[in-house]
Amino acid sequence: MWIGYHEQARQLVEAKGEFEWLAEVPGHCLQQTLIDLDQACARHSTWKVDWKSKVKNSPSFRFPEGGKILVERLNRRWARAKLPKLGWVRFRLTRPLGASVKNATVSRDGGHWYISFLVEDGLTPPERHADPGTAVGIDRGVVKVVTRSDGIFHHRVFARITVNPAYTSQRCSVCTVVDGKSRESQAVFRCTSCGHTEHADVNAAKNILTAGRAEHAHPRAGVRAGARKPRNRVGRKANRQATAAQATAQTEPEPAGIPRL
Repeated sequence: MWIGYHEQARQLVEAKGEFEWLAEVPGHCLQQTLIDLDQACARHSTWKVDWKSKVKNSPSFRFPEGGKILVERLNRRWARAKLPKLGWVRFRLTRPLGASVKNATVSRDGGHWYISFLVEDGLTPPERHADPGTAVGIDRGVVKVVTRSDGIFHHRVFARITVNPAYTSQRCSVCTVVDGKSRESQAVFRCTSCGHTEHADVNAAKNILTAGRAEHAHPRAGVRAGARKPRNRVGRKANRQATAAQATAQTEPEPAGIPRL
């Protein structure tokens, strides 16, 4: 048993009268947290819910009503969003929204704040693949979010086989020789063995496609297919991509930790 949303919402109103800082927080964010908790307990029961930790989990909160969120683009790299009670928040625009906002989530990672948006693009995925039986390798990169082995940058996947991406960015898709020096830059791959030259992300996607086909033909339980660790010298580099834009402070900090312009 757990205290459901309606009872907790009633207690929240009483708590606002006792704790002034609760009244300063956007009410819909608090209510959304209670709704998420109620749904999680109903779905998994209180014994199986993964409770968040102050140490392991980064703080975050969600604005559920997209109609109350106004987003304006300032220039090519920067934009700002008007959030209920917090006002205008300036952030780095990593990609155009391209659709109406349904909700926004603000989170903190280390010493930085980020904001991400859920948008309604109006697109409906087809019930059946237009060309069943085909396959394509997909490489998730930094410059381009998703790169396909056929050279197309795409965002939708119908069926997926996960493979180990180790060394796929350093392996030549033609002669299969692995050498870290072949990755000349983020965008250029030039094989030091056979001279094959191609966009680095496309080359990696082709290697992923080859590994995925091998795994599909000979699946091994509990093992992910992928390139084995080569014997020759190779340096491995890990890349991280920000999933949302970073909010930056312009004046004094706001009650919820988000700066105002």
